[in-house]
Amino acid sequence: MNILLVNPKTPPTFHSFKYALKFIRKTISPPLGLLTVSSMLPQDWNRKLVDMNIEMLDDSDIRWADYVFITGMDIQIDYFREVLQRCREEGTRIVAGGPMVTFEYENFPEVDHFILNEAEITLPRFLEDLRNGNPQRVYSTDSYPDISKTPVPDWSLLKKKKYYMMNLQYSRGCPYNCEFCSITALNGRKPRTKGTSQFIAELDSLLDNGWKGSVFIVDDNFIGNRRKLKEETLPALVNWSRKHHYPFTFSTEVSINLADDQRLIDLMVEAGFKTIFVGIETPNEESLRECGKFHNMNRDMLDSVRKLQNNGLIVTAGFIIGFDNDTDSVFEQQENFIQRSGIISAMVGLLKAPHGSRLYERLRREGRLLRRNSGNNMDGAMNFLPRMDSEKLMKGYKNLLESIYSQKQYYERIKRFIIDYKPKLRIRRGIDLNDILGFFRSIWTLGIREKGKRHFWKTLFYSLIKNPKSVPTMVVYATYGYHFRKIVESLQISALGCKNV
Repeated sequence: MNILLVNPKTPPTFHSFKYALKFIRKTISPPLGLLTVSSMLPQDWNRKLVDMNIEMLDDSDIRWADYVFITGMDIQIDYFREVLQRCREEGTRIVAGGPMVTFEYENFPEVDHFILNEAEITLPRFLEDLRNGNPQRVYSTDSYPDISKTPVPDWSLLKKKKYYMMNLQYSRGCPYNCEFCSITALNGRKPRTKGTSQFIAELDSLLDNGWKGSVFIVDDNFIGNRRKLKEETLPALVNWSRKHHYPFTFSTEVSINLADDQRLIDLMVEAGFKTIFVGIETPNEESLRECGKFHNMNRDMLDSVRKLQNNGLIVTAGFIIGFDNDTDSVFEQQENFIQRSGIISAMVGLLKAPHGSRLYERLRREGRLLRRNSGNNMDGAMNFLPRMDSEKLMKGYKNLLESIYSQKQYYERIKRFIIDYKPKLRIRRGIDLNDILGFFRSIWTLGIREKGKRHFWKTLFYSLIKNPKSVPTMVVYATYGYHFRKIVESLQISALGCKNV
C-alpha cells in the first residue's frame, strides 16, 4: 500500500504564531496524531506525510496514494474539505479521523472510511477488515484504550527543520468537566498515562532523530494524575534531562491548582519545563460556577499566577468573554486581571459551544445554537445566542482586545513579567544561524519599521537594566506581540445580527 498522510492547513490564529514565526521561517509544530497513526500501519507499507502548513499538496501525491489518511480540527475545516474534493477528483480513497469527524462524521459524505474516537482501538479493526477485503465505512468505540501500548511516533516522516517545536503526549483525559470543553467527551475524565519507561523511550527517539529545543506535551491536563507524576514520571524525567544536559525545554497545559503543590512545581522546573498554559477563563466567580470551573473558584488567581512565575514557570493563559453571567463590568475585570498578572500571552476569546461539550447540548435544548463552531475563539463570532446584548458584547470585546494587545499595554505586561519571573534553572543552549537571523529580523521589524517602536526600545533597555538574562525572552515575547496585533487587526468584529435571549 501507498499511504499519504495529510494535515490540512491551519489559518492564522492566536496559537498558530504565524506572524511571530516568520522571523525564524518556521511553523509551530507537526501533526502528532498522523505521526502516531503512521507507526500503527503495517511496516511494509509506503508512507508519505504532507503537512500543508509547510508545503503544498501536489496532485501527483494524491495519485500516488492508494489511500489518503487525513485528520482535522474545526479550525481546519475549509482546507479539510478542499483536500477531500481533490481526492475525489483524482479517484483516491479517503480515510478520515480526529476530533472533528468523530463528532460530526455524517457531514462529510466524501469520506470512504472513518476511524473515529481513539485510533488504538478503531484503526486495527479497519486494517483487519481491509486485509480481508471487506472494510466498513465507520469504525467507532465507546471504550478508551490503554495508551501504554501506543507506539512511538514516526519521526522519519518529518522535515524537522521546518518546525519551531515538537509534540509528545504523556496522558489523555481530564479529571474536570468544564461545560464549554469537549475533551471529556473525547478522552474521558479519568487520566490515562503512558508508562514512565515508554515516555522516556519517546524522548530518546526524538533525541536520536536529531531534535534539540522546544517540546510541547500536548496533554489535556498534564497534572491530571499527580501521584504518578511526582512518584515516577517527573523524577525519571529529571534524571534523563540531567544526563543529556537538558536538550529539551518543555511546555504543556495544566490547571491553575498546580500552584497549590510546591513539590510538583519544583519537579516540573527541575525536569526542564519552562512554559505552561492555564485556563483562567474569567475573574467572575458566577461565570466560573456557570461553566463548572470549580477548581478556579475561591482562590486568589492573581496570587497563584505570581507564585508560578516566581518559581520559574512562564504562565500563558486563556480567557473567555460571553458567559451567561457576564455583565457590563466583565471587560474591565478581564483587562485589570491580565495587566496586573503579567501574563504576556493572554488569549481572550469569545465563548464557543463545540460539538460534544455539555454547553453545546444545553444551548441546543434552549434553542440558542446558531451555527457550527469555527474552532477559532478569536474570530470575532459566536455560534450561539448570548444573554448580553450582542452589540454591547462585541463592542466591549473589540475594545478589550485593542487595549490589551496595544503596544503600550503589551510591553507593560512584559515589564511586569520581568519583575515576577524568577527562573530556577538556567539551560545553556548553543545559538545557531537561524537564531541570529531571527534576532536581527525582530530588531528590524519591531525596533525600526513598526509604528510605536519606542515601546520596544524602552522595554529592551528596561530588561537590560533590571535583568539582562531576560533579554532573549523579552525579544521572543515582543515578536509574539507583533503576531497578536496582526490577529486583532484582521478581525471583523460586528454584532451578531440576531435577538438576544
